Amino acid sequence: MEIKALHTQKIKSEAKRLGFLSCGVSKAGFLEQEAPRLEQWLRNGYHGEMQYMENHFDKRLDPRLLVDGAQSVISLLLNYYPTDIQNSSDTLKISKYAYGTDYHYVIKDKLKQLLHFIENEIGEVSGRAFVDSAPVLDKAWAAKSGLGWIGKHSNLLTKQTGSFYFIAELIIDLPLMYDGPTTDHCGSCSACIDSCPTEAIIAPYVVDGSKCISYATIELKNEIPAYFSGKMDDWMFGCDVCQDVCPWNRFSKPHSEPEFNPHEKLLDLTRKEWEEITIEVFQEIFKKSAVKRTKYEGLRRNITFLSKKD
Repeated sequence: MEIKALHTQKIKSEAKRLGFLSCGVSKAGFLEQEAPRLEQWLRNGYHGEMQYMENHFDKRLDPRLLVDGAQSVISLLLNYYPTDIQNSSDTLKISKYAYGTDYHYVIKDKLKQLLHFIENEIGEVSGRAFVDSAPVLDKAWAAKSGLGWIGKHSNLLTKQTGSFYFIAELIIDLPLMYDGPTTDHCGSCSACIDSCPTEAIIAPYVVDGSKCISYATIELKNEIPAYFSGKMDDWMFGCDVCQDVCPWNRFSKPHSEPEFNPHEKLLDLTRKEWEEITIEVFQEIFKKSAVKRTKYEGLRRNITFLSKKD
């Protein structure tokens, strides 16, 4: 038992040194409670055109199918709350997570460093790093390891820092000391449900992804449905409304990751300037950004929809 505790403490200390907000550990196994919820969510079509959510159903629920001999899921949080936000009242909005360098690159690099540390300090360990692009239920694992609870808007919440952070995992074949879940502190609050511009939070803890502004502006590859007309609240990439209104985000503190700082022009562009954005300006501002996922044509589609309908 002592050696497990020592290994776990070393990993958590190194995670902190690498800049992660927090680190929790769970025993790798089948996510029994999540299985029926995920099945029902898919059956209801709440994933819209995100067909990839239907793939690898078994792997989503059991990390041992992703990593042979998996023993532990190390969940990590990385803060992205910015010091400054877009400051024009007459602008089109981008979700704060996309202000700086694409988080996939930033976090993957940190996870590689953490895995190397484990190999150097503890010995040969087999494992894989995951950042939001594989069949892993990030929020479920983070909640299971006590890093927060899943709020009524379906995002992970912590009393100390709210919800403006990324979640990532290392799944390894090393047994560690495991953390337990925390308690739910949403209480009777319904701020996120009441404030969602498109009524995507159809019940506490249940989000119809196909009604979400983030889905419409990022995931959806076809035309934006008429349902969203007049409801987009000027969001052209992603949406932060359910997080912005959450009382726990009063405790959000600015990140200290230089890679997440926005391009100097990003925060000051007006609505008119966004409407007239050229591909050259797009490539300059979003050179390494997650916004490139929607491409110039996708962002133009979103801006055109907002300009015509709102």
